[in-house]
Amino acid sequence: MRKIVVVDNPKDWGVTIEDVEVVDVQNYLTGSSYTEIKNARIFNLCRSYKYQSAGYYVSLLAEARGHKPIPSVTTMQDLKTPTIVRAITVELEDLIKKNLSSLRSKTFTLSIYFGQNVATKYEKLSKQLHDLFQAPLLRAHFVKKDEWVLQCISPIPINEVPEHHWKYLVRFAKAYFSRHRFSGARISRKIYDLAILVDPNEKEPPSNKKAIQHFLDAADALGFYAELITREDYRRLAEFDALFIRETTSVNHHTYKFARKAHADGLVVIDDPVSILRCTNKVYLAELLAKAKVATPKTMIIHRDNKLQVEKELGLPCVLKKPDSSFSQGVVKAKDTEGLQEVLDEMLSDSELIIGQEFIPTDFDWRIGVLDKQPLYACKYYMAKGHWQIYNWEGKKQDTEGDVETVPFEQVPFFVLHTALKAANLIGNGLYGVDVKEINGKAYVIEVNDNPSIDAGCEDRILKKELYQSVLKSIKRRIDNNKNIRSDE
Repeated sequence: MRKIVVVDNPKDWGVTIEDVEVVDVQNYLTGSSYTEIKNARIFNLCRSYKYQSAGYYVSLLAEARGHKPIPSVTTMQDLKTPTIVRAITVELEDLIKKNLSSLRSKTFTLSIYFGQNVATKYEKLSKQLHDLFQAPLLRAHFVKKDEWVLQCISPIPINEVPEHHWKYLVRFAKAYFSRHRFSGARISRKIYDLAILVDPNEKEPPSNKKAIQHFLDAADALGFYAELITREDYRRLAEFDALFIRETTSVNHHTYKFARKAHADGLVVIDDPVSILRCTNKVYLAELLAKAKVATPKTMIIHRDNKLQVEKELGLPCVLKKPDSSFSQGVVKAKDTEGLQEVLDEMLSDSELIIGQEFIPTDFDWRIGVLDKQPLYACKYYMAKGHWQIYNWEGKKQDTEGDVETVPFEQVPFFVLHTALKAANLIGNGLYGVDVKEINGKAYVIEVNDNPSIDAGCEDRILKKELYQSVLKSIKRRIDNNKNIRSDE
């Protein structure tokens, strides 16, 4: 991916950095050679980002050409909107207070050059502000009222950088461009940037550490620059071409927020926000499957007015599910009338609607992995030892989850595969895991999961590294399609 610094006048920059091109604004806006470039990262160092200025059009046309501009037009708009600045930086209040508490003045200005300040004591604050408002040169104005607050943040025109700061700016710029992400020939050969969202502290993530490394290796082999990101990197999403979520998703959660923002910024996203919304709410899923006549265990949507009918409709024991349950959490088996009403009252105090299903015990559930509306893998998930679910969170550590058996497709009953595909294809064309019970020659869908488990040593036992490559090839194909659609418009 080419790295291009755009300036009003090449004399404004005057810095030579390996593998970084310097182009004047007129040449970038009107030169046909820059229109034809497919993969480029544009570092916009124009003197002004005002609406309809040359700097504004650099980022606007960069986005239209499929290039990745820093700053983006969205960032430009955010910078000039005080309410957005305050809303975005509210999370930095403690850091601002800590960094500025010793100052005696009532105002303070922080100059941020490529995420750094000339004073190392402001290093963390500078980096955090740069991550929130990604522009190469920023000026943050703070005022002290009862406490220190960020009054505004604005770009620094490159021709207004003080002369005594230039040696620092050059050093910071070289460090910035020499980061693994932007450095050397190896990275310049990368065609796309991929963010993989993970939570290092999650106890039961969708992919274990070894699987994540396999995804990184597959990405590298296909020409991606891939980087693991966490919830702290929300504002960096526009840097990437695609987002792959490997953290347990939920609608009322930062994972959904990431998916929404990435989708809005034009990134390829797995899981996309629509899939998260459809899969993580069991009420929606029950309605969708019923309407499409996909076989499920007898199911009812329960509310306060019909809770006394549950036992008659479903019998006992029965299974009750919170709408946003996942990994067997928020799922309860009611064994008797008293226990049933107790669980119903508890669940209905949190949600207006919940799901009830008849209890159908089996030794295992089928899990059919689906990608791009085609089967990806098939597993038998056995129930946890002495338990009725795959996961037993209250059991001994070694008995938390049951065994997993990966099965070749030719050994999967056709009706199981067919039913799983029909259910998954109602959601979309993303990556899903469909849980199916096989009973007396019939398949019953339990649920469709976005963000399905892909662990090294489990789901990959048959396909091995080809499983990870299949997912990354899908992501690459989606990006290519987006680029082609954009070039045809």
